[in-house]
Amino acid sequence: MPTADELKDLGVRQYQQGDFEQAAETFRQAATAYQEAGQTDMVAEMQVNLGLALHSIGQSEAGLEQMQAAQAVFAQMNDRHRSAQVLGNMARVYSRLGNTEQALTNYREASAAFLDLGDEENYGQTVLAIADLQFRSGKLMQAAATYEVGLEYIKHPSTRQKLMKKLLGVRNKVMGGGLPPTGRPGQNGPEE
Repeated sequence: MPTADELKDLGVRQYQQGDFEQAAETFRQAATAYQEAGQTDMVAEMQVNLGLALHSIGQSEAGLEQMQAAQAVFAQMNDRHRSAQVLGNMARVYSRLGNTEQALTNYREASAAFLDLGDEENYGQTVLAIADLQFRSGKLMQAAATYEVGLEYIKHPSTRQKLMKKLLGVRNKVMGGGLPPTGRPGQNGPEE
């Protein structure tokens, strides 16, 4: 009989290979095993994974229910980091369902938590996700400004992100403006 950790790892592999239905079943088994071991936080983690797998097979509402239950557990545990991660995952699902308003709300809550926690990378990635939503909503200038802020927090930008940073730099030279030299709060003196 595989352990809860082995089931979790198997479910992740299945998910990464695109076998979402099998991954969902494996995550259910892992959640049961973690429940039997009294590891409530890991049960919640498996609910998030299950939610993502369910969304991937077209059961988005059931997936969101799993993630909401997990988010409630993390909030009760005062685990702000994992709570913020779940909010980001839920925002992605809401975005794909076309619920831009709820997606933005979740992304904003997640980004605020990541910033408070000092997790600059996740903050930057979440701000970039907000910029993508703004762009798809036709708010191009707002999206460009938001994207610029998000890029400042990415330690290892992707090729696309590096290109966007260069394009924004060209735009700023042509139009004048952009972020101050550091672009980061607190870098030019105390702001707290």
